[in-house]
Amino acid sequence: MVLETLNPLHYNITSLVPDTMPMATVPILILMCFLFLIWNHEETSSIPGPGYCMGIGPLISHGRFLWMGVGNACNYYNKTYGEFVRVWISGEETFIISK
Repeated sequence: MVLETLNPLHYNITSLVPDTMPMATVPILILMCFLFLIWNHEETSSIPGPGYCMGIGPLISHGRFLWMGVGNACNYYNKTYGEFVRVWISGEETFIISK
Protein backbone atom coordinates (compact mmCIF):
# COMPACT_ATOMS: atom_id res chain seq x y z
CA MET A 1 0.00 0.00 0.00
CA VAL A 2 2.89 2.41 0.74
CA LEU A 3 4.50 1.68 -2.63
CA GLU A 4 1.22 2.33 -4.37
CA THR A 5 0.88 5.82 -2.85
CA LEU A 6 4.47 6.71 -3.78
CA ASN A 7 4.02 5.66 -7.41
CA PRO A 8 3.94 8.86 -9.57
CA LEU A 9 1.79 7.12 -12.19
CA HIS A 10 -0.89 6.74 -9.55
CA TYR A 11 -1.59 10.50 -9.55
CA ASN A 12 -3.20 12.44 -12.36
CA ILE A 13 -0.73 15.23 -13.22
CA THR A 14 -3.42 17.44 -14.79
CA SER A 15 -5.32 17.58 -11.53
CA LEU A 16 -2.29 19.16 -9.85
CA VAL A 17 -2.24 22.16 -12.24
CA PRO A 18 -5.17 24.51 -11.79
CA ASP A 19 -7.35 25.41 -14.76
CA THR A 20 -6.60 29.12 -14.36
CA MET A 21 -2.88 28.66 -15.06
CA PRO A 22 -3.12 28.98 -18.89
CA MET A 23 -5.47 31.94 -18.53
CA ALA A 24 -2.96 33.75 -16.33
CA THR A 25 0.11 33.00 -18.43
CA VAL A 26 -1.23 34.44 -21.69
CA PRO A 27 -1.45 38.06 -20.46
CA ILE A 28 1.93 37.73 -18.73
CA LEU A 29 3.55 36.46 -21.94
CA ILE A 30 1.97 39.25 -23.98
CA LEU A 31 3.20 41.84 -21.46
CA MET A 32 6.72 40.38 -21.51
CA CYS A 33 6.82 40.45 -25.33
CA PHE A 34 5.60 44.05 -25.34
CA LEU A 35 8.25 45.10 -22.79
CA PHE A 36 10.93 43.25 -24.77
CA LEU A 37 9.95 45.13 -27.95
CA ILE A 38 10.01 48.48 -26.16
CA TRP A 39 13.38 47.69 -24.56
CA ASN A 40 14.95 46.76 -27.93
CA HIS A 41 13.38 49.60 -29.89
CA GLU A 42 15.84 52.13 -31.19
CA GLU A 43 15.45 55.32 -33.10
CA THR A 44 16.16 54.78 -36.76
CA SER A 45 19.24 56.69 -37.72
CA SER A 46 19.54 58.70 -40.91
CA ILE A 47 23.20 57.66 -41.06
CA PRO A 48 23.72 54.42 -42.99
CA GLY A 49 25.49 51.48 -41.44
CA PRO A 50 24.90 48.05 -40.01
CA GLY A 51 21.82 47.70 -37.82
CA TYR A 52 21.91 47.35 -34.06
CA CYS A 53 19.75 44.19 -33.95
CA MET A 54 19.73 43.63 -30.15
CA GLY A 55 23.46 44.18 -29.80
CA ILE A 56 24.53 41.73 -32.50
CA GLY A 57 25.38 44.51 -34.99
CA PRO A 58 28.04 46.09 -32.77
CA LEU A 59 29.60 42.67 -32.10
CA ILE A 60 29.81 41.90 -35.81
CA SER A 61 31.13 45.37 -36.62
CA HIS A 62 33.83 45.20 -33.94
CA GLY A 63 34.73 41.65 -34.98
CA ARG A 64 35.13 42.75 -38.59
CA PHE A 65 37.57 45.49 -37.55
CA LEU A 66 39.58 43.02 -35.47
CA TRP A 67 39.57 40.37 -38.18
CA MET A 68 40.14 42.48 -41.30
CA GLY A 69 42.07 45.37 -39.83
CA VAL A 70 41.04 49.01 -39.84
CA GLY A 71 41.89 49.77 -43.48
CA ASN A 72 40.17 46.78 -45.07
CA ALA A 73 37.13 47.05 -42.80
CA CYS A 74 36.73 50.76 -43.63
CA ASN A 75 36.96 49.96 -47.34
CA TYR A 76 34.33 47.23 -46.93
CA TYR A 77 31.88 49.50 -45.11
CA ASN A 78 32.46 52.33 -47.59
CA LYS A 79 31.70 50.03 -50.53
CA THR A 80 28.64 48.63 -48.78
CA TYR A 81 27.08 51.78 -47.26
CA GLY A 82 28.72 54.80 -48.91
CA GLU A 83 31.04 57.64 -47.87
CA PHE A 84 29.57 58.33 -44.42
CA VAL A 85 29.05 55.20 -42.29
CA ARG A 86 28.14 54.52 -38.66
CA VAL A 87 29.82 51.45 -37.10
CA TRP A 88 30.70 50.30 -33.60
CA ILE A 89 34.27 49.82 -32.41
CA SER A 90 34.72 48.56 -28.83
CA GLY A 91 31.06 49.31 -28.11
CA GLU A 92 31.43 52.98 -29.11
CA GLU A 93 29.47 54.39 -32.01
CA THR A 94 32.05 55.47 -34.58
CA PHE A 95 31.62 57.37 -37.84
CA ILE A 96 33.75 56.60 -40.89
CA ILE A 97 33.99 59.52 -43.29
CA SER A 98 35.88 58.91 -46.52
CA LYS A 99 35.74 59.61 -50.18
